[in-house]
Amino acid sequence: MAKKKKNKWIRLRHSIVRHSLYPGFYLYSKLVYNMTIDKFDLKGRQYVILFNHQTAFDQFFVGMAFDAPVYYLASEDLFSKGFISKALKYLVAPIPIKKQTTDVGAVMNCLRVAREGGNIALAPEGNRTYSGHTEYIKPAVVKLVRTLKLPLLLYRIEGGYGVHPRWSDVVRKGKMHCYVSRVVEPEEYASMTDDELLDLIRQGLYVHEGNADAEFHHSKRAEYLERAMYVCPFCGLTTYESHGSEITCGRCGRTVEFAPTTELKGKGFDFPFSFVADWYDYQCDYINKLELGKYMDMPAYVDKASLYEVELYKNKHLVAKNVELALFGDRISITGTEEPLDITFEDTSVVTILGKNKLNIYFGDKVYQIKGDKRFNALKYMNFYFRYKNTHSEVEDERFLGL
Repeated sequence: MAKKKKNKWIRLRHSIVRHSLYPGFYLYSKLVYNMTIDKFDLKGRQYVILFNHQTAFDQFFVGMAFDAPVYYLASEDLFSKGFISKALKYLVAPIPIKKQTTDVGAVMNCLRVAREGGNIALAPEGNRTYSGHTEYIKPAVVKLVRTLKLPLLLYRIEGGYGVHPRWSDVVRKGKMHCYVSRVVEPEEYASMTDDELLDLIRQGLYVHEGNADAEFHHSKRAEYLERAMYVCPFCGLTTYESHGSEITCGRCGRTVEFAPTTELKGKGFDFPFSFVADWYDYQCDYINKLELGKYMDMPAYVDKASLYEVELYKNKHLVAKNVELALFGDRISITGTEEPLDITFEDTSVVTILGKNKLNIYFGDKVYQIKGDKRFNALKYMNFYFRYKNTHSEVEDERFLGL
């Protein structure tokens, strides 16, 4: 019996879609993001494109720099939206990948696209930055580059944190710029060690926007910063609430202003951090020293949220609205469902954040998604999970907290 022939991944319609949508996306990028995109002539060659990840619009900034379709690795959540997912698959054919995992299927699909002559792009951070600096890049990206054996193109996006931070719902008035920072031929990286190539990638993509070099104006500059911050330098684990350009600690009541320069200024006191990046790094250090044993009987946090079960690459189904989440040192306990659910960290393989503040949890053979209100902080759940894993197993980087 003859083997069934695989359909081609790359289709003519992808090129038609790219060229048809380009004028509209380019105008939108200029008007909304004030983006300057430096064009790059592919000259008919294929590349694997790596880019740093600052905004939800980054993939469009990448695509507009080149004159041919680009095939992006995209998280499983994009493929679990029913009709929308089917439409995206038909129009642009993204390559599905499970976040925070080594996905063999994704690598095989990349090889397939490469064999068919396509350009492949991914953000090796795996997540948009919450802090303003490029986040941790896993060493596995080196293996992917070597496997594909294509010229490596490093694409840098600057100003995105100032214009539209991941934790914010609003786009500020400011400037962005994106461009190719480096091209590395296969012959060049073949002579490098894995550590040397990884260092080259990290340097080529690294952007740190904890500075006052530009201004970004909006009346709601600090709103929803509590999606990222949950550790107070004065009182430890806490909750925050933001309004306008200010954010206030729920325990000590201290209020911090987020200035147009992205600088942080205490209202009536000296705040120890000049930028969110400094505060964020302090928060990571705090969690990396946290004794989770203190939170085995009493939860560190309790939140309300909606609980979904995800059918990977198909859809997601509501399990219950308004469940109660309790974050312990070794588990997330969920009540408000038909049966209480204890998601133990020991039996969880992946915890990852999608979008601004949705949480996906791979627990046993189930995938759950937790979606809170606009002020919900998903980051602390992921950070606690990684802190637990880092202290209970051998890991690549014992300070890695998921971002």
